[in-house]
Amino acid sequence: MDKHLHIITHDVPWPADYGGVVDLFYKLKALHQAGVKIHLHCFTQGREPQVELEKYCEEVSYYPRNRNLKGFSFRIPFIVNSRKSQLLLANLKKDNFPILIEGIHCSYYLYKELLNDRKCILRLHNTECKYYQQLARNESNWIKRWYYTWESNLLKKYEHSIANKVSILSVSEQDTALYKSVLGAKDIQTMPVFIPHQLALGKEGKGLFCLYHGNLSINENEKAALWLLQKVFNQINTPLVIAGKNPSPLLEKWAHRQSNTCLVANPSQQEMQDLIAKAQIHILPSFNQTGVKLKLINAVFNGRHCLVNEQGVAGSGLDTTCIIAETAEAFQDKILLYYEQPFSENEIEKRNGLLHRLYNNNANATALIEMFWAGKNNK
Repeated sequence: MDKHLHIITHDVPWPADYGGVVDLFYKLKALHQAGVKIHLHCFTQGREPQVELEKYCEEVSYYPRNRNLKGFSFRIPFIVNSRKSQLLLANLKKDNFPILIEGIHCSYYLYKELLNDRKCILRLHNTECKYYQQLARNESNWIKRWYYTWESNLLKKYEHSIANKVSILSVSEQDTALYKSVLGAKDIQTMPVFIPHQLALGKEGKGLFCLYHGNLSINENEKAALWLLQKVFNQINTPLVIAGKNPSPLLEKWAHRQSNTCLVANPSQQEMQDLIAKAQIHILPSFNQTGVKLKLINAVFNGRHCLVNEQGVAGSGLDTTCIIAETAEAFQDKILLYYEQPFSENEIEKRNGLLHRLYNNNANATALIEMFWAGKNNK
């Protein structure tokens, strides 16, 4: 008997060029390879329809995200209320296939209890109320800070209200614990993110520079990059490359202030992977305690040494493959030590073992399929 599955995504999951869609695309690919017939529903916010998705889906439907005042509500978070569509609901009601809801963002009709007769699973991308709280904490623009605080407060109430309406899959043990302790969820478990590579590709030997990479338009990432420039690499002469999308003038100014630091703005996907392959140390401190950092996973399985703080690695299961420091002085000490230390074959083997155990796309797709179709779970 064919297995048909609706998947609702907050954005178009191709190209898989930022953390929020990497898990989505490689999950589609793995489920397709496992024989699932996918009916994909994408909300759009500037990304075009993609023929590539048709290789893995029976059908792909697109719905515009409502980002004007009609998307605003005093009760429902904007990231949710701006992603509702009567056409989506009508398409879901054409059959009785189970539904995978990707992110709190796409859960409006679950919240409205219009999917009570269906088998649904909600996949978390973060504990969103906590994530927005931390965005507010790191934001200097008072208007954005007000918005993030407002959204965080709405999200906490909203996430609490749906925490026990559905089976939930988180991306990290940390988010699972938060949903249980703060939001009262009972039916929740962790499933690691789906990733592009199934073999560690870091090269033995030494690289050429230290690298921080990420979406630099996100305030948390800019804060981390500025911290490295102002507190760490201002005291040592080791070369640092910062690479990512849409850096601010402030970040550009600081990156070009010292002779040992530089900025690569808006690199292509191939250029970014080339930088990752050539780096000696990936330096990825984080000031955000939720979710899993896809840029860290990318660095671990495609690069050499990875230097992080506890928040950067929390919940990922990658602790044993990373070098951990907390203070600027400790980062400096680790950089000076590992910049001269060749990356070994033993490290590559350790990462391959971890990848096979945790980040195994085929095994995780099989587990997801069993959640939908094992026994009497499928209504």
